[in-house]
Amino acid sequence: MLMRTDPFREFDRLARQVFDAPRPAAMPMDAYRAGDDFIVHFDLPGIAPETIELDVERNVLNVRAERRTPAPEGAELVVAERPTGSFTRQLFLGDTLDTDRIDASYDAGVLTLRIPVAEKAKPRRIRITGGRDRKQLAGA
Repeated sequence: MLMRTDPFREFDRLARQVFDAPRPAAMPMDAYRAGDDFIVHFDLPGIAPETIELDVERNVLNVRAERRTPAPEGAELVVAERPTGSFTRQLFLGDTLDTDRIDASYDAGVLTLRIPVAEKAKPRRIRITGGRDRKQLAGA
């Protein structure tokens, strides 16, 4: 049987419930650029994949997920430390990213997004013409 060892933990939990306004919890993330992609990892342990919603409007990416309590209805909770409810995160994406080709995968509690850099934003070499090249163009 699981025993409670900290008599103040339950008081702290109750105080948070009473004095903190309910709000969606944030999800921790890492983001980096690798080659021509931006990669974003969101920690969503214990989230059922079917509760994850992604949408992009203009250049704003919205991520929503929900974790439900694993205890069946009517069960007596002895300890409830893991957050449940809605989790949200909003990312503002630059114009240099191709939001039409975002790839999303979910594995081992981590949601991974690959956002490609738009072709127009990739570095490209520009040919410089000189005096001799201009004469050839004029004579053509």
